[in-house]
Amino acid sequence: MSPRMQFRGPARQRGAIGLMAVGTLALALVFSLVVIDSGRLYMEKRSLQRVADMAALEAATRGGNCSAGSTASTYATASAQRNGFTVPTAGRALSVACGALTLDANNLRVFGADANKNEAIRVVASQFVTQSLAGGIGALFGGAPAGTTVNLSATAVAALPPPLASLTIRSTLLTIDSSKSAALNALFGGLLGGSLNLSVAGWSGLVNTNISLLGYLDRLKVDLGLNAGGYAQVLGTSVTVSQLIQTVVNVLDPGGTLGATATIMSLQALKVAAGSTTVVLGNLLHVQTGSDISALATNLKVFDLIEAVVQLANKTNGLVATLPINLAGLAQITARVQVLEPPQLSAIGNPKKAALAPLGPDRIYVKTAQVRTLLSINLPVLDAITPLVNAVADLAAPLAGILSNLLHLDLVGVIDSVTCLLLVPCDTPDIILLPAPVRLDVALDVASANSYVTAYSCVSPTSKSLTTNTSTSLVNLKIGKIDPAIVFGSNSSPPPLAVQPLKVIDIGVKTCRRLLLFPVSCDPRVAGVGGGLAIMADTTVAQNANIPHVYSAPAASNLPEINQPPFYYSFTTSNIVSSLTNTLANIQLNMYGPSGSLVGVLASVLSTVKQLLINAINTVLSPLLDMLINTLLVSLGIDLNKVDVGANLSCQSGRATLVI
Repeated sequence: MSPRMQFRGPARQRGAIGLMAVGTLALALVFSLVVIDSGRLYMEKRSLQRVADMAALEAATRGGNCSAGSTASTYATASAQRNGFTVPTAGRALSVACGALTLDANNLRVFGADANKNEAIRVVASQFVTQSLAGGIGALFGGAPAGTTVNLSATAVAALPPPLASLTIRSTLLTIDSSKSAALNALFGGLLGGSLNLSVAGWSGLVNTNISLLGYLDRLKVDLGLNAGGYAQVLGTSVTVSQLIQTVVNVLDPGGTLGATATIMSLQALKVAAGSTTVVLGNLLHVQTGSDISALATNLKVFDLIEAVVQLANKTNGLVATLPINLAGLAQITARVQVLEPPQLSAIGNPKKAALAPLGPDRIYVKTAQVRTLLSINLPVLDAITPLVNAVADLAAPLAGILSNLLHLDLVGVIDSVTCLLLVPCDTPDIILLPAPVRLDVALDVASANSYVTAYSCVSPTSKSLTTNTSTSLVNLKIGKIDPAIVFGSNSSPPPLAVQPLKVIDIGVKTCRRLLLFPVSCDPRVAGVGGGLAIMADTTVAQNANIPHVYSAPAASNLPEINQPPFYYSFTTSNIVSSLTNTLANIQLNMYGPSGSLVGVLASVLSTVKQLLINAINTVLSPLLDMLINTLLVSLGIDLNKVDVGANLSCQSGRATLVI
């Protein structure tokens, strides 16, 4: 038999399985050692991460800093030692850095070290531990020489959510009656460029229904098909007003079952009237960069939101709403309204940033709308007022001599003068109230009332304050003759208002002659020879500027958390209304000569007529001004009696979180 054959066959292979078993067990043992050793390193790393996390959370929670005293390092070291990580110790290190968070191109948080900031605190804990078995095995097979130890490190970044403050400015229109309903239909329809016929119940439904701003923005994202994680895109996207109103419908009626209710029907009618005008919602709701949008989880009246959207649309389309007004005893009263600047309905942000520059890019600022209104009134025929006519007739004789000397006119007071009897032409004054309807214009410019955050304090969630600076509206009132064609222009640059005196009494002359007992013959009347009486008012009622106010807790109702209904404080501005009323009581009635120059020596002669005429004009203007202030302006969220500013503040202290 060949020597090679003796190793063949089953008998000759006995023991091979045993060798394989030994090899397998050896390999399993190695793997087990690797697993156990890796688990040891994992547990060391986990323990180190826990130390870093707790140290970062404590340093952030306690408001540590890296400048004077470096309290952040002190707080972090104390926390690490309480968790069994004693430093300084050989092989251990704890590094603390202060800074701020930013977002990279992928919207991921990135820590930036800055010793002058403590918006976030980074803690790096490191420790040398025994080298792993895997490293030694790797060195046996040609790897780098393995040391006896390896340095493990863990990083944690913690930040205390910044305080959040919000301001809200609201309309005070709380009740709707039939007259206000009709005015709102004409006003809102005109501002949108369409027509409206909403019922009292429809308007009341908008006033009495609330909507969550956060829920509204969430639904708007869906309706617009936006996928961005934040809300900046929603607030910055140009959206049609009809879509904004439709989203309100979608929020209030997600199941589509309330279409027959007055509120939903009103919203649908507003949507149709809005047409294709596009706006940017961020012009109404300002959210400071980097702020938590959850702060918008507060309710707002649907009417306030719609009111603001309508005004924003009018700023874009530049239309002038024209609406007739009916008051007993008056005819052809026309109101024209244009929004020069829309309101800033709500603003949310970090009060710490806002306080650094109260009117800077990070401001928390709200304002009412800036509105221009023109009332054109066709007064009743003045010569139908008998006492006024008699008073004017009585002026003829005393004015004759005065006008002759003052204006160098050849006037005589009576037709029976000697010269007139001899066929010599003589002039006699002819003073009349303007017989045709007189159009009196009342223009009202109302600048924005505004409020903004100037300071805050966050000792604790129950001991906090928010300081604001508020200015009431600046009002310009002009009464006289105003050209409607030049009152309203480009919203970006509205023309200045110019008012001219409105002549209501004309001093003319008739040239007459008479021969003995024959009837008097007179030439046609020449108007304006002696000038006339004109009325005008041009007044500015200054705003109450820079009114400080402190909203403060511990009374939680006076400064609620950010997602609760705001606490409103009323800044009274009754002096504006009283000033306007005083303007009506002191309308200027002046004598003008033929050239238009003011004549100031007739006060005693004209006193009776002046008072009667002022009383007649005031009878017309008083109810109109009341309507203008209490209906039109209030419908636009402007109340000249007061400004309501709501405030919220969440300190969020004691709730630091790991952010990286």
